[in-house]
Amino acid sequence: MQKVLIANRGEIASRIIKTCKQLNIQTVAVYSDADEDMPFVKEADIAHRIGEPPVNKSYLVIDTILEVAKKENVDGIHPGYGLLSENGEFAKRVSEEGFTFIGPHHSIIQKMGDKVEARKVMQEAQVPVVPGSDGGVDSIESAKVVAKEIGYPVMLKASGGGGGIGMIRCENEQALVQSFDSTRNRAKAYFGKDEVFLEKCVDNARHIEVQIFGDGQGNIVHLFERNCSVQRRNQKVIEESPSPMLSEKTRQAMYEAAVKAGKAVDYTNAGTVEFIVDEEENFYFLEMNTRLQVEHPVSESVTGLDLVKWQLLVASGEPLPLINQDEITSNGHALEFRVYAEDPKTFYPSPGLINTLDWGNSEDVRIDSGYVQGNKVTPFYDPMISKCIIYGKDRSEAIEKARTFFAGVKIEGLKTNVNLFKEIIDEKEFLDGTYTTKWLQDYLTANRT
Repeated sequence: MQKVLIANRGEIASRIIKTCKQLNIQTVAVYSDADEDMPFVKEADIAHRIGEPPVNKSYLVIDTILEVAKKENVDGIHPGYGLLSENGEFAKRVSEEGFTFIGPHHSIIQKMGDKVEARKVMQEAQVPVVPGSDGGVDSIESAKVVAKEIGYPVMLKASGGGGGIGMIRCENEQALVQSFDSTRNRAKAYFGKDEVFLEKCVDNARHIEVQIFGDGQGNIVHLFERNCSVQRRNQKVIEESPSPMLSEKTRQAMYEAAVKAGKAVDYTNAGTVEFIVDEEENFYFLEMNTRLQVEHPVSESVTGLDLVKWQLLVASGEPLPLINQDEITSNGHALEFRVYAEDPKTFYPSPGLINTLDWGNSEDVRIDSGYVQGNKVTPFYDPMISKCIIYGKDRSEAIEKARTFFAGVKIEGLKTNVNLFKEIIDEKEFLDGTYTTKWLQDYLTANRT
C-alpha cells in the first residue's frame, strides 16, 4: 500500500499514522469542524474536512468518506475502532468501490456484529457460551420463560450492541418487565434493530479477552490475553497482560477456544475474542470484536509486535509475519490506563479546554494521546484524552512505575480520572489481582458515600 485513508479521529488516528510513516505509506485524515486543530489532522500528509461536529454529519457519513478516498486515490481505508469500524455495510462499500478495507471481510463483521448469530456460530464450533436464550426473545412472555429457566439475575442485551452499550442487568422478573420495552427501543435507536436476547449473569466474574490474528491464507494465531475487568458502566478503564490470578491450564484453554472461534468464521486481520470467567475459572464466549481494540498496545508491549503493521501487511495480501504460534512470545507485564475527561465520581464527561497537559516523567511510559495542551475536549465524542501504557519486567514493577508516573501527571482545565488511578493501584484487590468486573463499582460505592 502506498496511500491509506484513516476513517477515524483522535488518538487511534495518530496511532495508525505513526506506523504508516514507518512503512513510508502516505496518510489521508478526515476531520470534523470540531477537530480542525487536533494533532492527528496535522500529523497526516493530507487532511480533508468532512462535516459538522456531530458524528452523523461527519465521521459516520459513508458517502463523504468514500468521496475523499476517490479524490485522493487511496489504496486502503483503515477504520480504527468505534465509529464505522464494525459497520459491515461500510466495509462492503469500501470493497465495492475498489479500495482495500483494513480489517476483516464485511461478511465476518456482519455475522459477529449480530450477538445472537455469534452465539449460534460459537455453539456450533463448540466454544462455550454463557447460558441464555436460543436466539432473540420477541416478547416479554418469552423473556420471562427463558429467565426462569436460566435463573436470575439475567442480562438483557441488544443483539446489535457492543462496548457495554445496550445491556442491562435484571435482578428479578419485575426488573425484566420494566426494562424489556425500553431496551428494545434503545436497541432500535442505537443499532437499527430491536432484537434482544438473555444471558445468565455471571457474578464475581472477570472479563478476559484473547487477541487473535488471521491472514486469510489458513493461518490464525493468538497474541495472548488481556484482563479488562476494571470497569465502570460496563466499560473498560484499566487493562493488563498477562492476566493475574489465572491458572496456566485455563489460560491455554482460552487461547485454544479463541483460535477455534477465529477458524469458525475464517477470520482475517485483527480480532478479539472476549470471555467472561467465573470464580471456578469456567469461561464463556461473550463476543468477537472485529477490529483493532482500544487496548491493543497492551499486547504490543508484551509481545514486541506492531499490530497495525500486521493489519496493513495482511490487508495487502501478505501472510502473517509469524505463522507458527511458538514464534510469538509474551514477556514482562503491561498495564494500560485510559485517561478520560470525566468526573471521577459520577463518570459523566467533563468537556473543556486543556489548559495544562503535563505527563511529568514519562520516559518509560508509552502515551498514545489524541490531544495536546491547548486543545478542547468537546462534547461530541468519547472523552478519552489518552492511553498510558506502562511496562515492567513483572507486574509489581509495572505497578510501581505506574505509581511513580501518575504522581507527576498534571492536567488542568477539566476533570479527569487520574486521581482515581492513584487510588486503584494502592488497593488490595487490585494489587492482589483478585478484582472482578464489579469491584470498581463496589469500591466507589463504599468510598464515595
